[in-house]
Amino acid sequence: MIDLYPFGPLLAIIGLAFAVTSAPHGMATRRFVCVLTLALSCWYLAWRLTHTLHGPHLTFADHVFISVFLAVELLHFLNHGVLILTFLRKRDNRPLADECEKALRTLPHEALPAVDIFIPTYNEPLEVLERTILCAKAIDWPNLNVWVLDDGRRDWLRQWSERHQVGYLTRPDNKGAKAGNINAALARTNAPFILILDADFAAQPNILWRAMGLFQDPRVGIVQMPQDFFNPDPLQHNLYATRFIPNDQRLFFHVIQPSRDAWDAAVCCGTNAIIRRAALDSIGGRFPTECVMEDVFLTCRLLPHGYVTRYLDETLAIGLAPESLSAFIIQRAKWAQGAIQMMLLKDGIFGPGLSLIHRILLLSLPLYWISFTSLHCLSIAAPIILMLTGIHPIANVAWEDIVFYQVPVMILFILVTHLISGGQNHFLLNCILNTFLAARLMPVVAMALIRPFNAQFIVTPKGKDVRLSGGDRGVRLMAGVAFCLTILGLFLNASPDWRIVGTPELIPVTVGWSLLNLIILGFVMMVAEGRPTKRQHDRFAMENEPATLLFDGRAIPVRLVDLSQGGVLFLPDYPLPALPAKASLRIADLPEVDILPLTRRAQGQPARFVALSEEAHVALIRKLFSGRYRPVIAERAKGAVFIRLMLQLFRRRERQQASGEMVAGKLA
Repeated sequence: MIDLYPFGPLLAIIGLAFAVTSAPHGMATRRFVCVLTLALSCWYLAWRLTHTLHGPHLTFADHVFISVFLAVELLHFLNHGVLILTFLRKRDNRPLADECEKALRTLPHEALPAVDIFIPTYNEPLEVLERTILCAKAIDWPNLNVWVLDDGRRDWLRQWSERHQVGYLTRPDNKGAKAGNINAALARTNAPFILILDADFAAQPNILWRAMGLFQDPRVGIVQMPQDFFNPDPLQHNLYATRFIPNDQRLFFHVIQPSRDAWDAAVCCGTNAIIRRAALDSIGGRFPTECVMEDVFLTCRLLPHGYVTRYLDETLAIGLAPESLSAFIIQRAKWAQGAIQMMLLKDGIFGPGLSLIHRILLLSLPLYWISFTSLHCLSIAAPIILMLTGIHPIANVAWEDIVFYQVPVMILFILVTHLISGGQNHFLLNCILNTFLAARLMPVVAMALIRPFNAQFIVTPKGKDVRLSGGDRGVRLMAGVAFCLTILGLFLNASPDWRIVGTPELIPVTVGWSLLNLIILGFVMMVAEGRPTKRQHDRFAMENEPATLLFDGRAIPVRLVDLSQGGVLFLPDYPLPALPAKASLRIADLPEVDILPLTRRAQGQPARFVALSEEAHVALIRKLFSGRYRPVIAERAKGAVFIRLMLQLFRRRERQQASGEMVAGKLA
């Protein structure tokens, strides 16, 4: 008969999960599960420190490995502990923004402060820049100046800016990278507020009406808004999961930042941020250039002077997620290095003037990069080392201990983040992403700890050339080797005659751990394999907006399914006859546009735009990025994610074969 005692805490946590998910998700529920998680973590760590470090027949190598494994696990628990502490509070500034907007709209225009819009750019192509600049020009605010800050010193961009009547600023060198570019513009402008928009972020017309009222509090030095994206990131794209897994940054921007804001510890994120010039004046009137993550460091520098970053959790600008694995890694490497630099600078996290809670929550940024890279690398390596060498990562442990102590804590961590994130966080997705990043970023983190100020600032590449780039051979090779070694270890320890693991009680734990790693490594190889983006333009859902199809002197009402800068998908109100090679559409907010009908699909009739006029091109951009429409990508995890991902994994070869046959057919 099976002894149910080891399953007691696990069954209790599962029962709690059912009770909590059916209960109202208010702050009381949130705080209850957070406090319970902290308490259970302390219970687990007490067992871990008193029962798993020493045992009979352990060698020196065992003790070293056990110590390293414990140190990494303690870092992980410290990181999660700070995250749980953060979740104990939450602030929603949207109701205040509603009140402030109403008050602002009653004021005469001359009473509203001037705003400079800074669009820093270095090497972004026009296809990226024009969205940002044209939407910035369309922002509804009476006293507005749009400035393109060109660190690439490109004549064509100067001419384009002059033609579209926006300010153009440049400088003779690129000292200080983005921060230096902004500082050069600050010296040549004078508006009391500055809206920073990265070159790939298109703002909605009402962004200033929604955010400027929060500056009524004189302590507010920055109003930060979330970064949401209209294209899938490499994880979504390479897993063929654009429709059912969310962008990995949604957890930070829609869950963590509102909680940090309640502690007055939200951080500036470099774009979609409005900055009070008087706050900058308190630190010398300039962005800090000592740190490659100048935006977060700006928050750190302003806090001792009494200025906080207030967070408005409302999508008011939308931009490009990294379009390739190389761009993705460049971006994350910059964040990792910048966070570690903040920890080591004299006026950084341990500098003067910061409160204890601000130090703790700012310290969570470098702690995150250090802990997750080391944890996920070690989580893959530990069972391999145990199965191939017999060196133990933990002592005196059987499967009953893991089920009794460790699994309940893991389940509770997953429950808390899933509950608080509203489904925007998923355990398997986190493991896949973090394992992929750990393989690439572990050397970056190690080098940043040794020589933190020895790296050159690299701009994240963007544009159509980036979308065609391939996978990551290095990660694919590392994941493939780890996959094969895990299989070898399982094979060698399958028989008592060959078994290398000297502790039989560890076999069930090691097998379960290895099987989970094989699943994760399979998906990591799938992500690292990469695939080019075939679609040139990203689509926005139109929710059956009415339009009119024109051809052969006929006008037929249709409903728009989705729309992009390159084409449209629509449904007629009744069956269509065969369409001619050329037709046109009347769409709200656009002049009449010519279309080329394509092969009809079950979802509707697709068509490509033909020779858009400049007027239609500008109007189309402003319509798509007006904030009325949502990109055709998932905003939260949908359905049985694990099952759907497994189906994508097994269908990959079928897709590759079909793609190869298609290419061969075209070449023939």
